[in-house]
Amino acid sequence: MRSTESAPVHLDVLDLRQFYYRTRLGRVAQGAIRDALLYHWPDAEGQTVVGFGFAVPLLRPYLTDARRVIGLMPGPQGVMHWPAGMPNISVLCDERSWPLETGGVDKLVLLHGLETSETPTDLLEECWRVLSPGGRAMFIVPNRAGLWARKDGTPFGYGRPYSLGQLEAQLTKHGFVNERHASALFTPPSEKRFWLRSTRMVEKTGQNLSAVLGGGVFLVEVSKQVFEPLKADRSKGLRRPLRVLEGIPAPGAKPV
Repeated sequence: MRSTESAPVHLDVLDLRQFYYRTRLGRVAQGAIRDALLYHWPDAEGQTVVGFGFAVPLLRPYLTDARRVIGLMPGPQGVMHWPAGMPNISVLCDERSWPLETGGVDKLVLLHGLETSETPTDLLEECWRVLSPGGRAMFIVPNRAGLWARKDGTPFGYGRPYSLGQLEAQLTKHGFVNERHASALFTPPSEKRFWLRSTRMVEKTGQNLSAVLGGGVFLVEVSKQVFEPLKADRSKGLRRPLRVLEGIPAPGAKPV
């Protein structure tokens, strides 16, 4: 894997699976990001949960209680069977047109989806479309100032890394309401045994010291708020609707 900031490059599903499920560094990254997600979204009982990009490693905790869990994977990336040992619930799709009904998703998670998108505007419009009113989305993207975005050999070195301000501004522009943000992956992207064994301690320390500068990824939670259109208050205007006729005698009345 090679890093690029000039243009989005789609990751290959085989490389993603190899990294997250078959390397120690990938399992460390998976655990750190999933723990951060679960801190904010501890459960999804009775809800519809959807992941886009390669978010499936983060969705397994919701399989038990959620009403429905779906993993969407963009066409250029490719798709794999998920979850292992269970009926498949992952779907290959066009990032601009998801096979989901409008307003039917309660929780949406994007990992390796936005920063590698060739049409981010269309992608964000599709995210907005499928979210239910009041629904929540969690956008997880590489921190452009973090070590992971500069590291060859990991999926976080692909596509467009973001600053927190850039990401929040882009989401606001597309109608989302920014609710809160967090960081994860304070552990250096190193295969050295010391760092791999110290992950939990480093992540906990990083959360306490710097939630913005030090993490390898940002997690930005947004909501979809649909407001009732404002109606003109006509009560004041209708209190004396014939005021303009005051002083004109009624038909048949004697003039004063």
